[in-house]
Amino acid sequence: MLEQLKSNNRAWAERMISADAGFFRRLEHQQAPEYLWIGCSDSRVPANEIVGLDPGELFVHRNVANLAPPQDANYLSVLQFAVDVIKVKHVMVVGHYGCGGVAAAVDGQRRGLVDHWLHPIREVAHEHRNTLEAIPEARARLNRLCELNVIRQVRNVASDVFVQDAWARGQTLSVHGWVYSLANGLVNDLNVTVSCLQEIERLG
Repeated sequence: MLEQLKSNNRAWAERMISADAGFFRRLEHQQAPEYLWIGCSDSRVPANEIVGLDPGELFVHRNVANLAPPQDANYLSVLQFAVDVIKVKHVMVVGHYGCGGVAAAVDGQRRGLVDHWLHPIREVAHEHRNTLEAIPEARARLNRLCELNVIRQVRNVASDVFVQDAWARGQTLSVHGWVYSLANGLVNDLNVTVSCLQEIERLG
């Protein structure tokens, strides 16, 4: 299996060079993406491919259920590097419908360490329990929770000191919330973009 992956890699590199002989030389000397993608680790959600960007054009952080928790040093390191060093202009928090992590957060089963990681989603579900309980169909209810989780993570990103300091010094930076559909390959923009401190409150 691994030999096949290495063969795939060689074929991919050859295709890239045949299309653009200087592609890897340029990548070697620069990384200047305008976008940070905070997405789910799900193997069906390949960040670059979904938005049609080449290597070097999208800075990516992925974890189970696309969380942006303020106590996670891994996420915070990525965010600070993207904002302060690369100076991305857009941060996209991208969830996906049918997310197994979101479902696992609220199905009542115990799985170990990941239960602690998913606790913020249970908090979102509790906060919006009346809205969610009013949705009769289980799949639609979970899909709405996926959206609510993305909105909460957008708020987390926009509330972080790295983002707020960037705004304070006049840096152009917007935080967006999207949900990807596995069913048709399209992203749903939740229209919760935050581009300055004053816009955070409208997220609720």
